[in-house]
Amino acid sequence: MASGRLTLSWVGRDQALLNTADGGYEWVTRDDPRVTEVRLLRETGKTGEVTGTPDDNLLIQGDSYDALHALTRAPEYAGEYRGKVKLIYIDPPFNTGQAFDHYDDALEHSVWLTMMRDRLLVIRDLLAPDGSVWVHLDDAEMAYCKVVLDEIFGRGNFVSTIVWETDQGRRNDTAISSVQDYILVYARDKEAWRKTRNLLPRTGEQVKRYKNPDSDPRGPWLQGADSTARSGSDAMRYAITLPSGRVVQPPSGVYWRFSQESFNRALAEDRVYFGKDGDRMPIVKRYLSEVQDGVVPRTWWPSAEVGSNMSAKRDHLRKLFPDIAAFATPKPELLLHRIISIASNPGDIVLDCFAGSGTTAAVAQKMGRRWVTVEMKRETADTFTRPRLEKVVAGNDPGGVTSEVGWQGGGGFRSLQVSQSAYDVKAGRTFLAEWVKEAEFAALAAAQLGFMFESSSVDPFCGRRGRARLAVVDGVVDEVVARGVLGQLDEGERVVLVGRGVAPEVQSLVVNRSPGSQVLKAPRDLVRRGKVVR
Repeated sequence: MASGRLTLSWVGRDQALLNTADGGYEWVTRDDPRVTEVRLLRETGKTGEVTGTPDDNLLIQGDSYDALHALTRAPEYAGEYRGKVKLIYIDPPFNTGQAFDHYDDALEHSVWLTMMRDRLLVIRDLLAPDGSVWVHLDDAEMAYCKVVLDEIFGRGNFVSTIVWETDQGRRNDTAISSVQDYILVYARDKEAWRKTRNLLPRTGEQVKRYKNPDSDPRGPWLQGADSTARSGSDAMRYAITLPSGRVVQPPSGVYWRFSQESFNRALAEDRVYFGKDGDRMPIVKRYLSEVQDGVVPRTWWPSAEVGSNMSAKRDHLRKLFPDIAAFATPKPELLLHRIISIASNPGDIVLDCFAGSGTTAAVAQKMGRRWVTVEMKRETADTFTRPRLEKVVAGNDPGGVTSEVGWQGGGGFRSLQVSQSAYDVKAGRTFLAEWVKEAEFAALAAAQLGFMFESSSVDPFCGRRGRARLAVVDGVVDEVVARGVLGQLDEGERVVLVGRGVAPEVQSLVVNRSPGSQVLKAPRDLVRRGKVVR
């Protein structure tokens, strides 16, 4: 008998994707150094109040995989984000074959699956133990993506599928008019997430269901349990004497919904209603003042409650950017407000690695969450994402959920750029890219080797990892260089010495004079370390 878990197979499953200069993807092996490397995140700007540290809100421009990989591996960011992100919402390309001006939505099926698989693996590492990921899709790839999510997070950590009504209208140019998207919800640990997820506030209509026809001093109440049910045991078919004196008992095949013990306790507490004339079937009361403070979220989210693509475009973005063509598929702020309300609390980290028009980050900012958002296309980031977030910080965005949450502006964010690959691969050989020089070379080595980068113009060391120091030489490490570096180590310290070339005698010199120290040649040894970690 065959055993094993269900998996999804596709062309290229055992390969990886490399983002190309034209915004497309190239198939490469999974140990290609341009995939395994930790890309540098360079600061390109600041908006509002920031500290200049990794815990600032971050707008990252570049490929989402490279950005996520850097957040999990670069020591400056890994300590702040790995295993600490409470909510990740992603709205990736739906792979419908359509082409939008600001959105690449025409990826080939196997490319799409590989692209999603690789990002979801890193997303799992970023999630907090009680964190969750919400993956927004339509019919094109939803079913396939669910199998991939089952593989990565485990079927037991599937929470639910949210169905969002995207449009209240109807299309007449298709066989069946589709008016919904799906949001697949998975938890890092379902039980841990359930204990910390939030309820939704009751609506006015829900509160109105609680009434007080008998002027009960404990306030409005709702029928806590229907009188009868179609299933049960004989113990649930006992006789009840009404205040009118009439004796009632469920007929054959019908049962009370409450045990006799529960009924007697409710009766003693005066929590049973028999109608105005005392001759009605009993109702056990559930008081508004005693129920949990909120309602469990449902899976059906109508546009009347959380908005639609059209309302986001017409009522918000066009007013925010009246002089440019509207973003093709913006998500309404009400939709993200609900997701963020359920899955996070003020101060928690919210991440979206397909930023688009920036809705997730904008709502997270207004709701007092920390956020990271990534946008691959520079034009989209420059036209929509960054300008929108600048308006939010400045208090110049009156739309969306601004009034609902009382947002008046404040806070800030840093803009970062994902670096180009540090490696050139030609005819199977790997070389350092031309831009990798001096300080950039030192930062690159620190990122690949897991050292916290420390820039200094006088100290030969540029990184630290516990008692280990990092020294990077943009040239050949010879005996003179090695002795100079070793001479500046404090007692008990060791060094990892990296150079473009290493003289033959240096390795034995360093090992003999400083046991535990190493000499590495770039890019060869940096590439090897990256493959081991991956």
